[in-house]
Formats: sequence, structure tokens, C-alpha cells
Amino acid sequence: MTQLIHSFPEFIQNAWNKSGFTSLTDIQERAIPSLLENKDVVIESPTGTGKTLAYALPALAKLKPEIKNAQVVFLAPTRELAMQIYEVCQKFTENSGLSGASLIGGANMQRQLDKLKKKPQYIVGTPGRVKELIQNKKLKVHEVKTIVIDEADHIIEAGFNNDVEQVINATLRDRQLVFVSATINKKTEDWSSKLAVEPIVIKVDKQETASQVTHTFMVSEYRDKVDNLRKLIRHTPGIKAMVFVNSSIKMDEFASKLEYKKIKLGVLAGNSTKQERQKVINDFKRGKIPVLLTTDVATRGLDIPDVTHVVHLELPEDIKQYVHRSGRTGRMSKEGTVVSLVTKAELSSVKKWTSNLNVPLQKQLLERGNVVIEEVQNNSQHKNGKPVIKKSTPKKRNS
Repeated sequence: MTQLIHSFPEFIQNAWNKSGFTSLTDIQERAIPSLLENKDVVIESPTGTGKTLAYALPALAKLKPEIKNAQVVFLAPTRELAMQIYEVCQKFTENSGLSGASLIGGANMQRQLDKLKKKPQYIVGTPGRVKELIQNKKLKVHEVKTIVIDEADHIIEAGFNNDVEQVINATLRDRQLVFVSATINKKTEDWSSKLAVEPIVIKVDKQETASQVTHTFMVSEYRDKVDNLRKLIRHTPGIKAMVFVNSSIKMDEFASKLEYKKIKLGVLAGNSTKQERQKVINDFKRGKIPVLLTTDVATRGLDIPDVTHVVHLELPEDIKQYVHRSGRTGRMSKEGTVVSLVTKAELSSVKKWTSNLNVPLQKQLLERGNVVIEEVQNNSQHKNGKPVIKKSTPKKRNS
């Protein structure tokens, strides 16, 4: 345990030990000191690097049980992400005397009003619902000292930035603002600079993180992609794969082909109902289904632990989308594999992206019922002008 963890209240230390963590991640080491000093901070760090605890622990550590009002507000663009943050906060405030409330759009308003009557010290919610409750004078924010805006880039893309600004403007000027995202673009940077006071920008690049993710590709004709996916699933023990397609249009076709081949899977589409989404997500988390077929829109704000594989069944549009999808595996420095199922024409895009990300790209194929990775050594290890090929069979995973 690091010295930083020793500086937190006992209830946080106990929850940390109970979670089995042994050390802080890079972004946690870098961000927590500035956050504890109440400075405005912009955090950019890849998915799976521990951002939630990086901002949540300092915020929770500063809460005062004797003040029976909201003191910190966490805002997220989706219901799923808000609930995940809320669950983390509950876990790390166990036996602390602190309480929280989740205020999420689309949920029962009366139940949320009942929660607010209990005077929670921290609030986690979606921007529209939090703004609405403040405007209706149901949520008092005069004691709020910290506001965290998670997935700030998605907040802007979804058009929630005006709601966020109204929440911020309802609080006192000495509050701390924290903007968090896996990727901070120019628009998000300008927005945070406009609202925050001399913000400290803390960035962790993907190559700086201790990634255990292997990036691979399998070449085939487009019509053979689903069958290659089937073989990959069949021949990879303990697989827990998120399979990405670009839109919901072909989801049913892909799902039907896989189900016909007796592959158990769940489908998460953008138009799924709340109940359908929750059932599929829970079944996937618990291992009842080994494959989750989904789109980028459907998984926004979704964090599922222990995903062994991310499969690009259809190639993403750009490197940013490739990074976001691929970041669903190998979270918190665990092992993971990214597989791009590509045609010969698509292969150049994957090569370009992995080169820009400075990560090795390896060829994956199936030989005699085994998944085999061909690793092309670098130029200095060529013999007689030809690259050396090293074949390896991935370790079998515990299911």
C-alpha cells in the first residue's frame, strides 16, 4: 500500500484492502495529490487505468458526515456509467456514516425525492436530472465543494454541456471542478478551460501504462468473418468477448448466424430497452454468455471487468474508436487480446493505427484446433533479409 492510501480516512483504507488492491495506478498516483489540494484538474487517461478511483477517493475523503447536505456531485453522460460510479462510492464509504443518492434520468422521480430527504452527502447522476432537481429546489448545492464531470467528451457529444454548466453555476464559486475522459479533444479542452480556474492537466498516454494487451488480426473475406469469429470462440477456453459492429443494421444477421452454430451470445443494441440491456449485461458479467455482440453507442459508459477479448467484427471508423473499443479488455493491467477480423483491404488501417499507438501487431490464425499467433520480429532480427516468425499458442484461461 502506498503512502497516499495511508493518508485517506480509515473507511477508505479498509475498502481498499478489502478490494485486494496492492498499488495505485499511474493516473491515481499523479492525480490524487492535486485533487486533495482542491485544485481544478483535467484528467486524460486510457480506459481501464483506474480513473474512477483517481477522482472518487479524494472527493469521498473530503466529505464531512456532520454536514447533512450534498458536498460532491459526480456527473456522467449515461445511466449505466452513473450507476457504476455510485456502486464504487457505496463500496468505498462502507461503515463511514456517509450516504449518497443516484439521480438518473428515466428513473422514478418520487424514489429519488425520497432519497434526497435522507440528506445524502454525495450525488451521482446524469446532467439533466440533477439540473432539474436543483431548479425545482429539491436538491440543495450550497455545500457542494467538488463537481466531477466524467467522460467529458461524451457529455459534449451528447449535448449535455449546457445542463452541466447550469449545475456548476448553481454552486458557490470556490468549488473544485474535475473533468475526466479517456481522450480530451480540442473542444473538451476549450470547454474545461472556460469553466475551470487555472486547471492542472494530467495526462497518461496509452504507451505509459503497463498494458498486457496483445493486438492481433485475422485476414479473411468479408463473408467469412462470422465463421472465423465462431472458430475463435470455440477454440479459446474461458473466452469472455465483446464483439463490435458498426451499426445495429446487421446485428440480427450476425447474431442469427452465430446462434445457428450454437454460440451462446447476448445482443446489446442502441434501441434495447432498459430491462433488456440490464439482463444482457448481467448475464455477460456473470459468465452465463461468453459473447456480447454490440455497437459503440450501446456500450458508452459501460465498464465490464475481466473481458478477455475485444473483437472488431467490423472495422472501426478511426483510431479513436479503435482505442475506445480495445480499451474494454486489459483493464487495470490485466491480460487481454484485441482481434481485428479484416479483409486484405482493411488490414492497412489496423497496421497504421497500431503503429501510431506504438503497439506490436501480430497475426492470428487457427491451426489444428489451436489459436496460433505469428509474431514478426523487428528489422534487426531479420535473417537473410527475411523476417523471423515466432509461433506461440496463447495460454489457456480459467473459465
